[in-house]
Amino acid sequence: MICPAANAKPTKPKRLIRSLMIASLASSLGIALASAAHSQDATGFIGGIAPNARPEGAPVIVQFTPDANWQENAAHGIEAPIPPTILAWLDDQGAWFTPFIHPGMTGPYDLRHWHDIE
Repeated sequence: MICPAANAKPTKPKRLIRSLMIASLASSLGIALASAAHSQDATGFIGGIAPNARPEGAPVIVQFTPDANWQENAAHGIEAPIPPTILAWLDDQGAWFTPFIHPGMTGPYDLRHWHDIE
């Protein structure tokens, strides 16, 4: 007796593979065209050409004179007495940006209570 499953015609895997290859090629082509169109935009900013040099005409901070409340605001949420290492760090901070002197996340992550309503 012959097993009917042994004589069954195989499904068309070639057609399935071909369809998948065409879909993959089409999506890759679409991504490549979109990338090429975006990269030709001459008005956008291109980072990394000269990361060690400031752009010509960029503003330069010559002297940083903090407000009277700058150090107090920067040390917000740090209990007195403020450690001398933090005070020295704030003196050396100058006008450089640091996330440590600005409100950050809310909720249980707000350890210095920046977001508490007074």
